[in-house]
Amino acid sequence: MKPLLPTILFSAMVIVFASCQTEEEKFVTEKPEDSRFTKIALVEKLDEPMELEVLSDGRVIFIERKGKVKMYEPSNGATKEIGFLDVFYESEDGLLGLAKDPGFDKNQWIYLYYSPSGSISINRLSRFTLVNDMIDIASEKIMLENPHYRGCCHSGGSLEFDSKGNLFLSLGDDTTPFESDNYNPIDERKGRPENVDAQRSSGNSNDLRGGILRITPQPDGTYTIPEGNLFPVGTPDTRPEIYVKGNRNPFRISVDQKNGNLYWGEVGPDASNDSLQRGPRGYDEVNQAKKAGFFGWPYLIANNKPYWYYDFEKQESIFEYDPNAPVNNSPNNTGVKQLPPAQPAFIWYPYADSEDFPQLGSGGRNAMAGPVYYHDMFPKTEVKFPKYYHGKLFIYDWMRNWIFTVTMDENSDLDSMERFLPNVVFDKPVDMQFGPDGALYVLEYGTYWSAQNDDSGLYKIEFSAGNRKPIAKASVEKNQGAAPFTVQFSSEGSMDFDKEDSLLVYEWDFEGTGKVQSRDPNPSFTFEKTGIFKPILTVRDGDGKTDTYQLEVTVGNDPPLISVKMDHNQSFYWGNPSIDYKVMVTDKEDGEIQEEKILVTWDYLENGFDRVEAAEGHQIKLPSATLMGQNLTVKSGCNACHGIDNPSIGPSYVSVAVKYESDQEGKNYLIQKITNGGGGVWGERQMPSHSHLPKGDIEAMVDYVLSLSPNKQSSPKNRIAAQGSLKLDQHSKTNQNGTYLLTVSYQDNGSKGISPILRRDQIVLRNPMLQAADADYFKGTAKANWEDSKLVKFTENLSYIGFSGIDLSEVKNLVLSLDPNKKSGWFEVRVGNVDGKLIGKTPVLSEENRPKNKQNKWFDYSLQIEETNGREDLYIIFKTETGVDIWGSFLMNTVSFTSD
Repeated sequence: MKPLLPTILFSAMVIVFASCQTEEEKFVTEKPEDSRFTKIALVEKLDEPMELEVLSDGRVIFIERKGKVKMYEPSNGATKEIGFLDVFYESEDGLLGLAKDPGFDKNQWIYLYYSPSGSISINRLSRFTLVNDMIDIASEKIMLENPHYRGCCHSGGSLEFDSKGNLFLSLGDDTTPFESDNYNPIDERKGRPENVDAQRSSGNSNDLRGGILRITPQPDGTYTIPEGNLFPVGTPDTRPEIYVKGNRNPFRISVDQKNGNLYWGEVGPDASNDSLQRGPRGYDEVNQAKKAGFFGWPYLIANNKPYWYYDFEKQESIFEYDPNAPVNNSPNNTGVKQLPPAQPAFIWYPYADSEDFPQLGSGGRNAMAGPVYYHDMFPKTEVKFPKYYHGKLFIYDWMRNWIFTVTMDENSDLDSMERFLPNVVFDKPVDMQFGPDGALYVLEYGTYWSAQNDDSGLYKIEFSAGNRKPIAKASVEKNQGAAPFTVQFSSEGSMDFDKEDSLLVYEWDFEGTGKVQSRDPNPSFTFEKTGIFKPILTVRDGDGKTDTYQLEVTVGNDPPLISVKMDHNQSFYWGNPSIDYKVMVTDKEDGEIQEEKILVTWDYLENGFDRVEAAEGHQIKLPSATLMGQNLTVKSGCNACHGIDNPSIGPSYVSVAVKYESDQEGKNYLIQKITNGGGGVWGERQMPSHSHLPKGDIEAMVDYVLSLSPNKQSSPKNRIAAQGSLKLDQHSKTNQNGTYLLTVSYQDNGSKGISPILRRDQIVLRNPMLQAADADYFKGTAKANWEDSKLVKFTENLSYIGFSGIDLSEVKNLVLSLDPNKKSGWFEVRVGNVDGKLIGKTPVLSEENRPKNKQNKWFDYSLQIEETNGREDLYIIFKTETGVDIWGSFLMNTVSFTSD
């Protein structure tokens, strides 16, 4: 009989070897199904977002064109404003470019390219330092300033670093296309505006515009020139910063982090047809620069299709430009005349179907270049893109709302292209970047240029090779009450992206015992004991993957109830000299309420206010006494570093108020401190300078902070009795569309070891004329800018706006300020919801309804509505049989609520 030991050892080795094998990686050469990608909304309804940077910890910094710098924090899903630049944001200028320093985790440096406000027409590249997640304005290091003809076109402004620490900046040609019939703008005639000849910029070796710069930032805020730029340092009549030249509007760029190749989308001219006298029709381009070079504009386009030299004075075409030897003989040129040979585009396409790249479709165009993905540059995560996309370039078009991936060969030459997620909606993608987790972060601008679009946002696209974990969401109708306290729980919003996991298991632990107390998706539970409980919902899919969501429930003290009675409408004022009111407060534990414990205040704000929600153990409406200052502290990002009662990075507001309330110079000191920044009083942390804020705003912020002293809470200057008559006499004195605020606050005595609960209620009386763009709900509409105000565009049939909680008692008519904009349609007014009760309807409205003597953009149409008592959500729905679209929309300016 043979011994068994060798056989046993061999079997054991096989077993061990097999157990060491890793699962074969999926989707290496096989394209993954689109269903394995999940697009997740992180932040929505942004105001002209431009560029983003994903930090190493997953936070995202992004900029908005009007000057705001914001940060998304994945730990809590919140977005905060971390800085603001005062910018000129007309036409295509504003806050345009953002990049984080390669050493950001240590030095906290970011780079911004922007158009500073003021009379000097320049765009500027600066470095800033973040202090406690806030931009220190005083830290600005101005690195480069570039002239720009304000009021027109092509600013560029994209910023990207390569792997060697070089910073790339794209600059547009700063030239109008319209003076040259949308062909190449080379008008050399004397006396013409400077921005009609792109030879002064894109074709000028001594001008940065129309180029993509490559510089190496230095620690002191200066920069050096790396080897290999287009014009060596010291070359006469050239700028050494230039890496590539001959660009029209390189709006978005990217740099391959492995081989250093530069990519950019070139937004081309608008000519729809080839011209025998002028040259080719317009093309958008995606360009690739493996090294420095000249890329043709304004002499050549696409794959080096030549324009004619056109004499605008004689209106004659003289010669076609030679791509091998383009010459700039313009009198507006300050650089060399003989330019380098023109490089053809990597990818090019016109408005019409492209013969060369038919998969790109037809229509409006606005090419942009995204990142090159490398699978091995990211650690193993559950959301990173698969190896199938390794080495592929992501390109996208702002107008056509598509993303393509470009496959290249070993020489980085074009091989093929394919559409990425064709069934996913992208609303004007404006920037994208792979995060440290290997997921793709996409910034979407939304439908309309120069508008705050509701369909804008920051999104994250995750990939899953296998089963994806579910998402848990939980809520309660009420989270504070006396024992026994019955709470209705909801799991609404919980979901799983895998269709096969539609049957989820819901496990509730109401009292934090670690035991499952219910598997009902929407259970109720009665808390018999007093205390603070943290119920946890666990959602489990069929594969055992889980996600949790935690709530907080306080048992032992019922919140006070506040009600206010008025003898007139509680949403609007119509010139009433006075309104009678009565405040009532009840509390289950406190019994009879003494009137002196009820704080009632009455305020008037000349320019209205933004309603802000804050948590004080629950969601409440803020006090009105210094509401403007409170709003400003939130908008300025101060709450990122200071809590009201609790210290954060800096001291609590209450601590500051107590320290300085009795100091005669305390207010002035705080104003200077906020303006200039600094530290040392409350520790070593430095507060950034806020010198960019108006002095009046800072003063209002200080007034708010000082008002939080406990010694001032009992008797504010604007306190009134709990019953009486309110005078509405301020709006006529100031001739402003201001806002009256009646605010009621009551804090109970607490009960059974549970802390006191503060409740506030607020009546807001507004001018009855509201901006349509200030509505609370929107669908199928866009908010656009016009003469320093915002209008609403109705862009599709059944689009609507809605106002929340409007008191319609005494309201008899709605006056709509309209511009049919050569379209026609009618409006329905409904309450409750968009399909709710119909209380008014207009006939079909068009330009024929415009009064004969009305030459302005807007005219009023008065619509009688059915009077309704009490507060209702009000919807104004647009309907049309002739059609509207994003280019031709029915416009609304204001909605007025009238009582006669």
